[in-house]
Amino acid sequence: MLFDTHVHLNVSQFDEDREEVLQRAKEAGIENMVIVGFDHETIPKAIDMAEQYDHIYAAVGWHPVDAIDMTDKELAWIEELSAHPKVVAIGEMGLDYHWDKSPKEVQKEVFRQQIQLAKKVKLPIIIHNREATEDIIQILQEENAEEVGGIMHCYNDSVDYVDACLKMNFYISLGGPVTFKNASLPKEVAKYVPKDRLLIETDCPFLAPHPNRGKRNEPAYVKLVAEKIADLRETSYEEIGKQTTENAKRLFGITH
Repeated sequence: MLFDTHVHLNVSQFDEDREEVLQRAKEAGIENMVIVGFDHETIPKAIDMAEQYDHIYAAVGWHPVDAIDMTDKELAWIEELSAHPKVVAIGEMGLDYHWDKSPKEVQKEVFRQQIQLAKKVKLPIIIHNREATEDIIQILQEENAEEVGGIMHCYNDSVDYVDACLKMNFYISLGGPVTFKNASLPKEVAKYVPKDRLLIETDCPFLAPHPNRGKRNEPAYVKLVAEKIADLRETSYEEIGKQTTENAKRLFGITH
């Protein structure tokens, strides 16, 4: 019983074998997943898949790398889609200082607009963070994001920032990097996060966990993430699966 809280089965890397990927996920015990749409192409595909499969939900938002492309029209579109019964979150949104397509100030403004939208429609938010932790926390605090809370997606930062996130009603989601041999930060976080604020994800097709690192990631591999976290927390795989599934359903308001 696992819940993969962040997948991108709506991208072209899965066009050849999407059904087979879903079947492997089912066989691996993945009972639910959230497909995250982040631009013009992936948002409609996330909605379509959520409509097609009972166990799949969608999130809709605008990726910070493409912030420069978002206008009031896109924001209104996301707001309209947020009313869909299978849409459970706004995102992914945030800041990405690794790529330079969108200027930092543009990213910040688009980030704020989406937080404000999420508060308006009363949905949690999914945060993308790359090399921008302190600015993200500052904006979340200034925009009172604790009103909706959400997920620090694929958290790969120091435990020093975890408490600030928890205080704002955020869950900490860990993915493939927690299994990487030399990745000390996510391992420390895996042991530190309270059990009722822990989530798991793949972020597929990216960041495949060991021993599949470097290959295309897929939802079935979230089992490897859960197993590693169980080992780090000195508990059972079953307990991690049960707890993280309960946490995800609580956050997303899924009652079945």
